[in-house]
Amino acid sequence: MSEDKFECIVVGGGLAGLTAAYMLANAGREVMLVERGNYCGSKNVTGGRMYGHSMEKIIPGFAESAPVERRIVRERLSHDENGSFVTEECESRDPLIENGESFSILRSRFDRWFADQCEEAGVMLINDILVDDLYVSDGKVCGIVAADEVMESDLVILAEGVNGLLAQKYGMKEALKQEETEVGVKEVIRLSPEIINERFGVADGEGVAWMVNGFEGVADGFLYTNRDSISVGISMPIAKVRETEKSVPEILNDFMNHPEIAPLLEGGVLQEHSAHLFPEGRASSVSKTYGNGILVAGDTAGFCVNFGDTLRGMDLAVESGRLAAETAVKALEQNDFSEEYLSAYQKALEESSVYSILRAVEV
Repeated sequence: MSEDKFECIVVGGGLAGLTAAYMLANAGREVMLVERGNYCGSKNVTGGRMYGHSMEKIIPGFAESAPVERRIVRERLSHDENGSFVTEECESRDPLIENGESFSILRSRFDRWFADQCEEAGVMLINDILVDDLYVSDGKVCGIVAADEVMESDLVILAEGVNGLLAQKYGMKEALKQEETEVGVKEVIRLSPEIINERFGVADGEGVAWMVNGFEGVADGFLYTNRDSISVGISMPIAKVRETEKSVPEILNDFMNHPEIAPLLEGGVLQEHSAHLFPEGRASSVSKTYGNGILVAGDTAGFCVNFGDTLRGMDLAVESGRLAAETAVKALEQNDFSEEYLSAYQKALEESSVYSILRAVEV
């Protein structure tokens, strides 16, 4: 048994966990964040587009100091009709958040920067630690178990990612269902900023986001311009993977070699290849978000959207992390970590942009 007891332990160094830890530390609370990678972002392969409204509430003007890649100034929305793209192009806008700017980011860079902000705020950040279980006493979560050591806390915030194995163990989350889960496969292709600017018709610091719906009838394609690279990939429902004759890598290869995509990538060098599971996202399939001594945020709770031309989750992770932290601060002030008291978190979520976005895509 560890002699030290923290007021809060956050499990997971992604955007939801980092946000919760940062907010708690800024409120003067003792918080420890544990991350299984050797640094925050090392295990995160999502990258892509971040809508900035949530981060603005955490760190106003964050884009001035954070390692964002480019500010998205133009969008392309395409539908694949028998191999040809029918495309609409417009100025970048967030259809669900008024006056919302968005940015392309690479999570390995962004999360590492955010982790630095957390440590400066007073978060004890421990990398390379795998949490084996939750420590439960008298029906209440009272900490975590890692490497046969119990680390105690008044409250635990789970932000462990899409699989949510700890949340499953504690009965707050069901195993992923094929019909509600997508697989995303992405490559990052290095190109010079000058070539990217020329090919996409943008200036330094400006970027383009491109979504292609119904590629080959089974997948959605995406492309984002970074500072000196392009993130390009596909996402498709797990349930469809077995139904199509082609493998996921073959469909990705087809997308990257499509006549409208290939010229944009020509001469580039492969920098990264990665795959990631994520929930489709719908309000009706959100996991339980609170219990005795525990809150759940980010992908673990199911806060992700992938319907039609809407692919987002990073802003939902940040927003849920913020609301979890605010609930935790109040619980610490009242010394009340009961399920009843922590239910305020779910109410706050339902009144926030998280649920307004989840509900909007189900209409």
